Amino acid sequence: MINVFAVNVKSLLKRRELITTLVAKELKARYRGSFLGMLWTFLNPLLLLLVYSLVFSVYMRVQVENYAVFMFVGLLPWIWFSSSLLEGVNAIVSSGSLITKSMFPAEVLPMVKILSNLMNYIFSLPLLFIFMAVYGVPYKWTLIWLPVIMLSQLIFTVGLVYLLSSINVRYRDTQHILGNFITFWFFLCPILYPISQTPEEWRFIFYFNPMALLSVSYQDIFINGHSPDPIHFAIPAIAGLIITFLGFYQFDRFKETFAEDI
Repeated sequence: MINVFAVNVKSLLKRRELITTLVAKELKARYRGSFLGMLWTFLNPLLLLLVYSLVFSVYMRVQVENYAVFMFVGLLPWIWFSSSLLEGVNAIVSSGSLITKSMFPAEVLPMVKILSNLMNYIFSLPLLFIFMAVYGVPYKWTLIWLPVIMLSQLIFTVGLVYLLSSINVRYRDTQHILGNFITFWFFLCPILYPISQTPEEWRFIFYFNPMALLSVSYQDIFINGHSPDPIHFAIPAIAGLIITFLGFYQFDRFKETFAEDI
């Protein structure tokens, strides 16, 4: 299994120019034909922010200072994660014309989905910084931890996407199950509510939810102004490495039959 992991990593690094080209193409094609184009990168999270702010700060009255910033901090990385999973799970199936070409490296397709959504997250960060300035939330030195937390999330996301995308080729129910489960998962993360408002005797459950731990880490560096607990980003990274090993192994097992199954 270790050998399979190394082979796939080397293959992805070897084809980094192809991946870069496909990511750029994906970003251009995403909003092609729309009047606002790339502005939807900012408008989509803003519209979600508006809806959730209305429901949770006005109707349900969640008591959190600078609630819009608090929610935006967790919402943006969640959009990166959920979009990567929902698009990545279908990466092989939706690219049948490429898969049937014997020389095309199928392993680049899930990575393209992950990295294109990562770029959307990065493009959205200036909007978050503007929100922080408007609400008077100071920029703290703890923001230097951002690349570390993003790397942890990237590792976790890569493992899940490769595992699910390979399974989905044979079992198309995977994409439908994931579509429903991702909504449930969202509400299990302290994005719309602070972790302090959950019953203390149940907070240990968050340690079994890597995205909940990452959400708290983002809140620590953006809002609370202190270094994140290393456990909070170490657990997702370790879980991600384990899942990536499994994902690459599963992907390599099924890869030879992708063209037939599609």
